[in-house]
Amino acid sequence: MSDPFQPLNFTRLDADVQARNARQFFEHMQKRRSVRHFSPEPVSLDIITDCIRAAGTAPSGANRQPWRFIVVGDASIKRKIRIAVEHEERQNYESRFPSEWKQALAPLGTNHRKEYLDIAPWIIVVFKINYEHAGVNTLRGTPMHTKHYYVTESVGIATGILISALHHAGLATLTHTPNPMNFLNDILERPRSESPFVLLPVGYPSCDATVPNITRKTVEEIMLVF
Repeated sequence: MSDPFQPLNFTRLDADVQARNARQFFEHMQKRRSVRHFSPEPVSLDIITDCIRAAGTAPSGANRQPWRFIVVGDASIKRKIRIAVEHEERQNYESRFPSEWKQALAPLGTNHRKEYLDIAPWIIVVFKINYEHAGVNTLRGTPMHTKHYYVTESVGIATGILISALHHAGLATLTHTPNPMNFLNDILERPRSESPFVLLPVGYPSCDATVPNITRKTVEEIMLVF
C-alpha cells in the first residue's frame, strides 16, 4: 500500500525576492480590466489549455475539484449562447433588475446587448459540479451520488486563478453571469448535477477598446491587521 502522504516540494525565497515578486505581481494584476470590446483575432487553444491547467491547481473541499471548464470556439454555439444570454438580459434590464441595481450599473454603460459573445475567439463557461454519479444501489435500483463540499468556494477560487492566468498570458477577459443561466446546461449538454458559475469571453481587446474610468479601493479600505 502506497503512502498517502509525500514530501512537500516547496521553494523558500529570500525576503528581498519575496518582496519584489509580491510587488511585481500586484503591479501586473493592477493592469487587469474587464473588457467588453474584443478583437476576433485568434488565440491558441494551447494557451487556453495551460491557463485552465493553472485553474485546476486550486484548493478544493476534500480535494473533490468540483469544476468543469467548457471551452467554446465554435461560432454557431457562441451564437446560441449570445441569443440565450440576450433574451434573459433583456428581461433583466426591462423588468427583473431593481432600480438600485440599474443605478449601480449606469456608470458602466452596460445593457442587454452582448456582441462580444460572437466576437471573442473563445468563451470559457465554468460549471460547478455539485455531485457526481457513483453507480446504482443494487438493492434499491436507485442512483448513488458522491457529494462535493464547499463547491461554490472551491470553484470561485479556481475561477480567480483562471482569470489571473489569462491576464498573465496577455489576454483580456470579462466575468459575465447572466441570470438565470440554466440554458447553458442545454446548449453545452451538461447534466443537471452541474450548474453554470460564470461565463468568460477571452481574447485580445479590440484596437479601439475602452473601459470605464473607475478606481479601486485602497489597501487601507480592504485590509485590517490585528
